[in-house]
Amino acid sequence: MKIVIIGTNHAGIAAANTLLDNYPGHEITMIDRNSNMSYLGCGTALWVGRQIDQPNELFYARPDDFEAKGAKVLTETEVSSIDFEHKKVYATTKSGEEHVEDYDKLILAMGSRPIIPKITGNELEGIHFLKLFQEGQEVDEEFAKEEVKRIAVIGAGYIGTEIAEAAKRRGKEVLLFDAEATSLASYYDEDFAKGMDENLSNHGIELHFGETAEAFKGTNGRVSQIVTNKETYDVDMVINCIGFTANSALVEDKLDTLRNGAVKVDKHQQTSDPDVYAVGDVATIYSNALQDFTYIALASNAVRSGIVAGHNIGGTALESAGVQGSNGISIFGYNMTSTGFSVKAAQKFGLDVSYTDFEDKQKAWFLHENNDTVKIRIVYEKSSRRIVGAQMASYGEIIAGNINMFSLAIQDQKTIDELALLDLFFLPHFNSPYNYMTVAALKAE
Repeated sequence: MKIVIIGTNHAGIAAANTLLDNYPGHEITMIDRNSNMSYLGCGTALWVGRQIDQPNELFYARPDDFEAKGAKVLTETEVSSIDFEHKKVYATTKSGEEHVEDYDKLILAMGSRPIIPKITGNELEGIHFLKLFQEGQEVDEEFAKEEVKRIAVIGAGYIGTEIAEAAKRRGKEVLLFDAEATSLASYYDEDFAKGMDENLSNHGIELHFGETAEAFKGTNGRVSQIVTNKETYDVDMVINCIGFTANSALVEDKLDTLRNGAVKVDKHQQTSDPDVYAVGDVATIYSNALQDFTYIALASNAVRSGIVAGHNIGGTALESAGVQGSNGISIFGYNMTSTGFSVKAAQKFGLDVSYTDFEDKQKAWFLHENNDTVKIRIVYEKSSRRIVGAQMASYGEIIAGNINMFSLAIQDQKTIDELALLDLFFLPHFNSPYNYMTVAALKAE
């Protein structure tokens, strides 16, 4: 069987490895327009902020790794079209050489692309996006310029907040803009996210929330001002981080998609064409909180979806267990994690929810060193009382593990009442006999 994979980042790599390692004998061709593969974009801010030494370590696979297993790898090769009826992929290399690849099964792993704001001045020099390794290099080079002193970051989601921290660590003046009232509005409720806003402000980042960019103005072809719905600001550089959308232009008129272009799949990652699978950021995914398919672009989801597609194509029937969209962030030592829905997000999707909040020390009260306060919110559906979301914040790192328990609870449709008397171990070094997770559940109405 001949299998063609378009896209060689996390989802495409996971699918390829699954097939090559478990189902020998297939002819596998991997195609990507980039010159590299496996770049962990989540590490860009750590690299340009000098929290890690070398960007090389942000890659975990190379083309020759797959060639050694028997795959054909075509990098710097752009797919121009797909003939679904005759099962052919048409592509062109950087040098202009044309390729036609036949397939029995096709895996779409084109990922996502940055959303470009439709405002005047986008063509000016000094305006950047953050997705590819090369874009990280461009931002890093800009940060090294002494004349680049004042940086505007548009979008206070995870990437925008992280790159704002990185710019501040490089000694820059940073203005962080978002149309929402707080940072991280897609993942945390407003009163919960205020802790991060305070943290950012305390570290000298200038916050401009509730502001929308309307235009960029330039001097001698380079951006020099950003105009919002409230004011005009002088800047030396702009980094756009307003979000991503499915990179599905190749197929959106041929396959069933959501309004944002995400290719609709089932729990086997199969599209409306039974010989075509879609994985990662280009595809929908089943949300256990929503109990339906939606769009959640995360590297962890990409890997799992690639594994599922690989096994199903290889001959092992495997369904996705669904996801919760579990995520986390650490900025200047302040940590936040969430899974499932915030109250705001749940209501947006039509769920009637309530929530319970609690705040306590991580460890037993008689331990006074390294005993950080933990803030927790658990979101649950009123009618069924099933848990549909959780949010945690602390300067301590243990919340990174604790959020996984809530992820499993959402996946298994556990109720807030089942959590209330859950058997959790106690040791003063780690927690309290009255564990903040169960106490929060006990407080639920």
